[in-house]
Amino acid sequence: MQVRNTEYEFTLPIGYRDGEGTLHRHGVMRLATAGDEILPLKDHRVQANPAYLMVLVLARVVVRLGSLDIVNSKVIEDLFMADYHYLQALYHKINGVEGDGGSGGAPAQR
Repeated sequence: MQVRNTEYEFTLPIGYRDGEGTLHRHGVMRLATAGDEILPLKDHRVQANPAYLMVLVLARVVVRLGSLDIVNSKVIEDLFMADYHYLQALYHKINGVEGDGGSGGAPAQR
């Protein structure tokens, strides 16, 4: 029986620059759980704007980005669009999502 890898390293095309000017490009994303897609649906930001779901999902599954202590929704919000789209594509690839189903970048409902 083959064990599936649950964490995937990545390098952002541009990188996230923190408040001190440090550029963070290398990180790790883990496989998503059902809770990673379900729990953010209760967040008022998602209820007001469903496209925000992917921001919260990425904040949950990106477990490391450079030397940052924590990756939260503010970090994901502050990414350049090239990096945000890169992470979305990686999320869909490693989780076997067949596209976004027209949901504006939100994870496909399974």
